[in-house]
Amino acid sequence: MKTIINPKRSDWSKILKRPTQTVENIENTVNEIFNDVQRNGDKAISKYTELFDGAKLESAIVSKKEIEEASKFISEDLKTAIQTAKLNIEAFHKAQKTERVTVETSQGINCWQEKRPIQKVGLYIPGGTAPLFSTVLMLTVPAKIAGCNDIVLCSPPNSKGKIANEILYTAQLCGVTKIIKVGGIQAIAGLTFGTKLIPQVYKIFGPGNQFVTVAKQLATKFGVAIDMPAGPSELLVVADDTAKANYVASDLLSQAEHGADSQVILVSTSKGFINEVKLEIEQQILKLPRRDMAQKAIDNSKLIYVETHDVALDVINEYAPEHFIICTSNEDFYIDNISNAGSVFIGNYTPESAGDYASGTNHTLPTNGFSKAYSGVNLDSFTKSITFQKISKEGMLNIGKTIELMAEAEGLQAHKNAVTLRLKDLQ
Repeated sequence: MKTIINPKRSDWSKILKRPTQTVENIENTVNEIFNDVQRNGDKAISKYTELFDGAKLESAIVSKKEIEEASKFISEDLKTAIQTAKLNIEAFHKAQKTERVTVETSQGINCWQEKRPIQKVGLYIPGGTAPLFSTVLMLTVPAKIAGCNDIVLCSPPNSKGKIANEILYTAQLCGVTKIIKVGGIQAIAGLTFGTKLIPQVYKIFGPGNQFVTVAKQLATKFGVAIDMPAGPSELLVVADDTAKANYVASDLLSQAEHGADSQVILVSTSKGFINEVKLEIEQQILKLPRRDMAQKAIDNSKLIYVETHDVALDVINEYAPEHFIICTSNEDFYIDNISNAGSVFIGNYTPESAGDYASGTNHTLPTNGFSKAYSGVNLDSFTKSITFQKISKEGMLNIGKTIELMAEAEGLQAHKNAVTLRLKDLQ
């Protein structure tokens, strides 16, 4: 990791740049695959599954028998862990339910808002080197609580045409409607356009690599909503001498092992602590099974020293991390003043891993600085708000003239007439 001492503000954007390809380098590939899937449907999807995943499938649909077989390979201890995590995630997301909001804005005018579930949702679950069955929990649990009718899950198969047993077990436990062996750009394209095998959905959820992120953004051009741009994982830790260097190093490595394009950053007001963490990372990384991948991410990561917590906060808000860990004596300063972060973890005993798996909060979060404008996945992500209004005769008499004047001022005579006709009948 590169150590940077008191960087100039003018250099922050360069220092905090993510190690990702530019969209221009990816868009051509994404567009090409989208066009192919739109024209050729399942035939195109099968071609790309064989090309990218090395799997030639007889059927892309996961059968009931495959799910039953997968369950046999999950230990009882892991099943218990998954069920415990599910309960915590359910508890947190059920607490986000809101009642109907009703207001009489003026006498005789009643307005209210109600939540309705998005009927058809597509969930993208990364596979590859780390099949993220925890993401199945994070997406399916709130979808079920919201009341979504169709929950379609796509995940890339391995070269043998299989999806990880843990993903299949968790999907059936949580009530997924349909599981399809397809990943990458072709999965997002299939959910966008619909094929004979893949249902078209109204909104697509889930993290992925840079190609999946750009594919999701392209899907919006075809009328399909997405949860957020969610690409390679990232973590920023702010720490001072009250933190434990071995804990902080382990947290940084926990995100670095996601992939070579992940990024981790430590911001500290202590040069001594930065050196301690650097040493801990060098020692701990040697014991990781995924150390080669973690090392590539570490090579793209930074250790940043700043003199004051005020400057540290400015750096953090500029970076807008997906995950933000606070390990300082003045944690309330950061809690009260952080503006841009996907999810915040507070104190020496709150590792980011807790949020990834079982504490209850959602781990599908905005990356690449998008936490400046996007929220992480929550219950509202699976619903839409519909407004209602009912105006009585008295209400129309009270507000009618106001509407007429405004419509006339905008030059919209038909709008005015819709009110004038009613007022004549009432007077």
